[in-house]
Amino acid sequence: MEIKDILSLKGKRKITMLTAYDYPIASLIDKAGIDMILVGDSLANVVLGLDSTTQVGMQEMLHHAKAVTRAVKHSLVIGDMPYNSYQVNPQNAVENALRFINEALCQAVKLEWFDKCLEVAKGIIQAGIPVMGHIGLTPQTADKIGGFKVQGKDADTARRLIEQATALEKLGCFSILLECIPDRITELITKELKVPTIGIGAGPYCDGQVLVTYDMLGLSQRRRLKFAKKYVDLSALIAKAVEEFKLEVTGKKFPAAEHSFSIQEEELKKLNER
Repeated sequence: MEIKDILSLKGKRKITMLTAYDYPIASLIDKAGIDMILVGDSLANVVLGLDSTTQVGMQEMLHHAKAVTRAVKHSLVIGDMPYNSYQVNPQNAVENALRFINEALCQAVKLEWFDKCLEVAKGIIQAGIPVMGHIGLTPQTADKIGGFKVQGKDADTARRLIEQATALEKLGCFSILLECIPDRITELITKELKVPTIGIGAGPYCDGQVLVTYDMLGLSQRRRLKFAKKYVDLSALIAKAVEEFKLEVTGKKFPAAEHSFSIQEEELKKLNER
């Protein structure tokens, strides 16, 4: 899947996107034919046990992005720029974006909206790197937008979101991620833009949808989010398997003969004759 393929899907069919942070999950997602994989900074919360996405850096993001790209043969892989890679020192943004492309072999990067977002996005795009914009609820700067809550619920803030989306498209972003925005506002934005919109907690009118895979699989330990549909509860299945392992080991049922290796009796006899 390439950028041009994603662009061509607008108005034809819904686009699918999931997060991945490791080789086995990325491989399964890719084989299922998901259009885009985001190596998300949600890594901080769902994999590394950190409190905030601002606590994850380039070292961790590149490490996990490399694992994902090793697995992927079909999906478009997007590296999520961590907070300190472009918001703390915007002058380092292009260099860090290039690392996602050159070192981790991602095909694009994603940026969350912040005060200097347009300036940073422009520099990265001019460096030849495809950019996905991200507006609405932006977890990296949630403290500056009133916390983790729906954005664009009044006319003024909704208008600002529309302006942000159109500005990012004008700069050359190939797609815009809309997070926690009222569905009718995402409908307006989606109709306004020529590039695809990808929603998370933004209703059904976006051109595509993304979820954090650990939420979808019931593996995340964070609080349940309204928009995060759980398709299976793997946590319960894993807990059951671990408990069975514990009981079988302590009860001397595992390993059984079929899980063990043997030696011929004559060889064992030779050993005992030493």
